[in-house]
Amino acid sequence: MTVAAVLLGYAACAGTLGSRMLGRARWTTGAPLLGIVTYLVAVWSVVASLGLAGLTLAVHATALGGGLSQLIGACVLRLRAAYATPGGATVAGLGLTLAGALLARTAITAAAHLRAVRRHAIEHAQTARLVGHRAPALGAVLIDHAHPAAYCVGGPHPTVIVTTGAVRALDAGQLEAVLAHERAHLAGHHHRLLALARIGHRVLPFIPLMRDTATQVARLVEMHADDAAIADRDARPLATALVVLATSAGPAPGLAAAAIDAVQRIQRLLGPAEPLSRARRRLLRAGAVALALAPVLLALAPAVVALALGRAPAT
Repeated sequence: MTVAAVLLGYAACAGTLGSRMLGRARWTTGAPLLGIVTYLVAVWSVVASLGLAGLTLAVHATALGGGLSQLIGACVLRLRAAYATPGGATVAGLGLTLAGALLARTAITAAAHLRAVRRHAIEHAQTARLVGHRAPALGAVLIDHAHPAAYCVGGPHPTVIVTTGAVRALDAGQLEAVLAHERAHLAGHHHRLLALARIGHRVLPFIPLMRDTATQVARLVEMHADDAAIADRDARPLATALVVLATSAGPAPGLAAAAIDAVQRIQRLLGPAEPLSRARRRLLRAGAVALALAPVLLALAPAVVALALGRAPAT
């Protein structure tokens, strides 16, 4: 019961305080990819901790306690005592139900979301190819529309789409910077990162971290694509192009993707923050690894202690 309580407490703290801490962190704009990874690791760490909490409730009152002890040669009594659960089989059944329900909800939600996203991406890419035509010089599908817009569609048929309005509104340098931004989305598989964030939100929508992560990841993938687009070119053409694209009302919600936090992105492009030091990057990476491992370490810590005590000679 103690292990399960610790795991539930960890999930509660990470799901509430984690959202506030990451939301206030300024380093994420300086290292957007690291910020994305940290958000996603935190989200799935919460899911893992809740599932493991259910499993640890079942250790004492099921064959898992004795079987695990025999398998690793530990003292049966000590290992079972480490995971002792008041309530016996009833609580163990509730624990297995919690773990099973969470696993089933995650699997069903992920399958449904990925299937819907894949279908939408295929239909969108096919429609764009039917309505527009390939422009090899641009490396994109050109659609005849007065509204200046450029966006991409990931999935099985990755496609960059640009309107004739954007070609007319942007000069050559601006247009190339925008297309480089969209190609960076596809190269970075940003649609998969967004899917992971949105699935976590749908699995546990009542937890603040899950609600915030989808929005934050959407913001950070735009910044990451900006960084890739200006890696070998001046940032000003992209910043100017963002002004043109963001100040035009899109004909459809999907076409407004470039306007996400446009002001912050423009300010960031024109006045980039000082890059994170190597030491700080290593520290932040270590923090992300710690978040990933925390649920497993918390769940197994009593077993490790029991093993150590089980090997010690009797006094």
